[in-house]
Amino acid sequence: MSDVHGLTRAAPLSRRGFMGSSAALAAGYTIAAGPVRADAIHTSADGLVAGMTTVNTSDGAMPAYFARPAGVDKPPIILVAMEVFGLHEYIRDVTRRLAKLGAFAVAPDLYFRKGDLTKIENISDLMPLVNSKPDTELFSDLDASAAYAVAAGGDGERLGIIGFCRGGRTVWLYATHNPALKAGVAFYGSLMDPPSAAMPQSAFALADQVKAPVLGLYGAEDQGIPPDQVRQMQEKLKSAGKIAEFEIYPGAPHGFFADYRTSYRGEQAEDAWKRATAWFRTYRVLA
Repeated sequence: MSDVHGLTRAAPLSRRGFMGSSAALAAGYTIAAGPVRADAIHTSADGLVAGMTTVNTSDGAMPAYFARPAGVDKPPIILVAMEVFGLHEYIRDVTRRLAKLGAFAVAPDLYFRKGDLTKIENISDLMPLVNSKPDTELFSDLDASAAYAVAAGGDGERLGIIGFCRGGRTVWLYATHNPALKAGVAFYGSLMDPPSAAMPQSAFALADQVKAPVLGLYGAEDQGIPPDQVRQMQEKLKSAGKIAEFEIYPGAPHGFFADYRTSYRGEQAEDAWKRATAWFRTYRVLA
């Protein structure tokens, strides 16, 4: 998969200022993603209701992390589609960031059937598990997560999705699946991966079926998703009459938003977050 190629070939920065493995694990981060930055962003849960929960699926209870503003009726719902590294602290923190903006954010552990991916230390052991998840099951899990949020008091008429790395691909595909989706934001989601039994069609192949406005945020130095692929996706969506915008950040590698990794680029990440929140406001997900 091109997202993994981008992850493993991103040019690292100096490892000074990174946590040791034991400290990273104690803080709730995964090890397979590499060294964890000591100054990774931490968003408090003050003013929020947040924590672990379970989402009922057709074949069992799926763990999920949620965060929502306290005392707010019918907040909008934003699904958080994880990277390949499991439901670790970075994904939970992003969920809290969205709740601070007024959303009922839900991050389902989409790979729970494969075990706890945060405990896997080597990416070579991780990828066969992640790549075996069928897209049909992925859609069902996301639908169940949205239904959970609605049942818990969220506003199903204001449904959005945001995703990172493999979760960015998830955004593109879910935008072809759920007609209730109002908007999506895909951070460096793969576009042109070859088909497999579990993932038979790429985001590019399905571009003409996108039903919701999607913002694509990519890095010009991504070694797995080159800018030419992004521009081809942009042209295909435009030709199909779809609502989509793209930003390709100079100097940014794959994972430039992941503030816990060596790939983090603060200036580009800050701009991308502003664009993402503005996108959700434009399409009436966030107030």
